[in-house]
Amino acid sequence: MRVAVLGAGAVGVTAALELASQDVDVTVYEQGTIESGSSGRAAGVCYDAYAGRIDARIGDRALARFQEFSGMNGFDFTLCPYVWLARENDEKRAAAIREQVPRMRANGRDVSLIDSETLRERYPALNVDSVAVAAIARNAGHTDPASYVRAVADHAVETGATILTNTPATLRAQSETIPNANTEIETPDGHESFDAVLVATGAHTKHVLAAADIPIPLKPYRVQALTTEPIAIDVPMLFDATGGYYLRPHGDGLLVGDGTEPIERDPDGWKREADEWFLEAIETHLETAVGRTFARDRAWAGLCTATPDGDPLLGEIAPNVFVAAGWQGHGFMRAPALGEMIAEQIVDGDGIEAFDPKRFDGDETFEIREGMDIG
Repeated sequence: MRVAVLGAGAVGVTAALELASQDVDVTVYEQGTIESGSSGRAAGVCYDAYAGRIDARIGDRALARFQEFSGMNGFDFTLCPYVWLARENDEKRAAAIREQVPRMRANGRDVSLIDSETLRERYPALNVDSVAVAAIARNAGHTDPASYVRAVADHAVETGATILTNTPATLRAQSETIPNANTEIETPDGHESFDAVLVATGAHTKHVLAAADIPIPLKPYRVQALTTEPIAIDVPMLFDATGGYYLRPHGDGLLVGDGTEPIERDPDGWKREADEWFLEAIETHLETAVGRTFARDRAWAGLCTATPDGDPLLGEIAPNVFVAAGWQGHGFMRAPALGEMIAEQIVDGDGIEAFDPKRFDGDETFEIREGMDIG
């Protein structure tokens, strides 16, 4: 069996590794360099704290595989609790957290509510004075997403996959004269036929499939993050649902994210640098979270992708054409499991019904929903 994977992000290289491990002849085409897309700009926050049964299972498998891969080819995964909270005068999100925790526990997640005093004792640097409710997930951690992509790509090549960087590839549209064109890949060097194709090109996925007359409802949207200079502070990974920001340890400093813009963006024409309003907002967020601000190291923007119902598009979208996209900002943290799952479907044919991309016609209109809100 010969399979082409378009896109060398976290899901694409993981799928390539899994396919090569099953003796599939797999070639990955990447228009840029390894980790040059959304995966390289991801936050690296990873947890399994999901209230939905399918999401919890995927999160559990992803974290297990992150830990299995840790230490491989320069990749390291650091265990670290994940805390999410709502502050006073935000009863909507406070109620949502109280309702989530029992459902997460019913799915076998190691999560619990945590009172402010206990949280203060464990992490004295956190400002918990205005916290109405908080929860903690103990099976969680963080990593450098770019190092994961590089490490897994190297492992995929060692296992037998071919990865071609700086090689743009497109699908050909079917016609009466070329009935199997969807599984033909066209590159600057010509075209080549495969038994199956996986499109995992992130924000470009909709455009790539459109070239083969395959519509999908997918909207790229912009998010932003920054890192601080080294500081001496002990904090967990934190999501302040009221403030709408998150932070995590990053080396000897912090990585802080916010700046979601629910506006559809052109995947080829968007601003990669962080906005001034975002930088100012992060100062306020840090004051709220830890009572002080810190010197900035660097700041950037990235693209996430949204679907009408917030669930991924993962599976066969046309005969022998598979898609993996629409992560709502949760793609990297689940990539080890998602890549494994789509590889299994390509080989064996079994997928997740709830993620079936054919559940949509492809022309749906919808508003972008922020992936990290709990309200």
